[in-house]
Amino acid sequence: MPFPAPLRLCPLYLALLCTFAAPAMAVQVTDNLDLGGAIRARWDYDPDRDIQNFGLDTVYLSAKYNSDTWIGEAQYRFYGRSYPYRYTKNYGDIQFAKLAWLGYKFNPDQQVQVGLNNVPFGLQPYFGSTFYETLGNVIGLEDVQQVGAKYIQQSGDWNIQAGYYLRPAWQGKGTSNGVTFSSVVSQADSYVTDGSDNQERNTLALRVAKALDLGPWKSEVGVSALTSTLENRDTNDDGRRNVVGVHYLGKNGPWGVQLQAARQQMSPRNPGTDEVVTFGGYDGTYNVASRGNLYVADLSYDVAGKYLFDQISGAKLYANYSAFDKSASGFETSERLILGSSFALSKLWVATEWLIGRNDPYIGGSSYTQSLAAGGTDHWESQVYVNIGYYF
Repeated sequence: MPFPAPLRLCPLYLALLCTFAAPAMAVQVTDNLDLGGAIRARWDYDPDRDIQNFGLDTVYLSAKYNSDTWIGEAQYRFYGRSYPYRYTKNYGDIQFAKLAWLGYKFNPDQQVQVGLNNVPFGLQPYFGSTFYETLGNVIGLEDVQQVGAKYIQQSGDWNIQAGYYLRPAWQGKGTSNGVTFSSVVSQADSYVTDGSDNQERNTLALRVAKALDLGPWKSEVGVSALTSTLENRDTNDDGRRNVVGVHYLGKNGPWGVQLQAARQQMSPRNPGTDEVVTFGGYDGTYNVASRGNLYVADLSYDVAGKYLFDQISGAKLYANYSAFDKSASGFETSERLILGSSFALSKLWVATEWLIGRNDPYIGGSSYTQSLAAGGTDHWESQVYVNIGYYF
């Protein structure tokens, strides 16, 4: 992910956000249709790389429809100009859709969604408490949207989600072959050594989860599976992507635990090496090891009460660890540890996170294109990330 403007602009953006910090709510157009969005700023601090930047991060617009039978959601995002997109001239030079789907509710426990919707896999909606998300995101498993149909059924304690997806999200506007919200299989840009040109098609996903009590812990255990075709545009031959995973989610008073393990195995038909597959997203492309295991562990604590004259509420403390252990000989394990907190400050929502990683394409200046493949900076690096958002 390339990187908001100099720190001297911090007061300007804070003033802008605080100006918007009137009562936050979506605009209710009808009893069923709400229009909204968000304006977010970010601060990145990494003294080892002389990075100290504050600027506008994201603007997005959203629409939600909900009736007794028909449902739907759309979200479109804008980036650019500010760090990490200083190579673009104008805000909005990077833009793409996150969601665009319509659905039908057969009854309160059964529905179908058609369009650009969330692929059901593992812990939902994210692989833990962190705003920055885990390594599962950059290897194409967490917070992924594709174009297709999904069926959801709640039967007592059981939740079943099954999806069929024709293709990944449509390409948005940008400078790269990877201009999507999700991290998806992509055509490599010219700067990616050993890059490939695969397209993912006909994805089948299944997620089955059961709610249960384990002593005082309100829990969920589940299994997930995903399989798809990898069409190689250089060889005109088809490979496959197969993923299986198990997860656990538990809540005991203020304490929360989330655990997940997944095996991803891709067998591309590249003209060169088959040990890597190129992925892309957020206006960039990079290589991911074809075979590896993803591990995620998340511990969180909800802080009760209000503070600072009732301006701070809903605080959460958390620690999240994720690792991508690759199978190819000589490929170094990628690891990410995030220690963070999130809270509401008046009408703003703030996430403050200490990012620690090695062989991580987004932390410490490690190789963007190869960290998730053979590796990059094989020692621990860290930086601070803060996101401040006004949601309306």
